[in-house]
This record gives sequence, C-alpha cells and structure tokens, in this order.
Amino acid sequence: MELSDNDIKATILYHLRRKRIIGAKHAPFDTLKMGFPSHLGKDVKKIAEQLIKQGYIIPKPTNYGLQVSLNTLILN
Repeated sequence: MELSDNDIKATILYHLRRKRIIGAKHAPFDTLKMGFPSHLGKDVKKIAEQLIKQGYIIPKPTNYGLQVSLNTLILN
C-alpha cells in the first residue's frame, strides 16, 4: 500500500503529538523517518520540511543536529 503525502503528514504529526513532543520538548529531525518504509525516507524528509515551512513544526538548530517540536499555537 502506497502512502499519500497527506497520510505521511498526518502520521508525522500524530507521532509527535503522541510522544508529547510539544513546545519546549524536542526530538531529532532524523527520527521523523522512523516507522516509515526505508524507500519513503526522502519523501518523509521533504514533507517534514514542508510542515516546518507551514508552521506546524518548530525547528531548533543545535550544534549536534536539527531538533523539532510541534507548534503549540497550532494545537490550540
């Protein structure tokens, strides 16, 4: 079964919400690909970058890599 872009967006947001990665709590950007088939890795990365541009995910650059969290303003 092939996943559409909307399915991937929903899954990324669902996993961040379920793990309570909201506001000041962050997770590595690379872990967003976990749970998806390996052949969808580039698509997941591209869609996650779109979610950052749309404001659903907040990026936090660090010296050891990009960290992300859900935007609290979008949840309310």
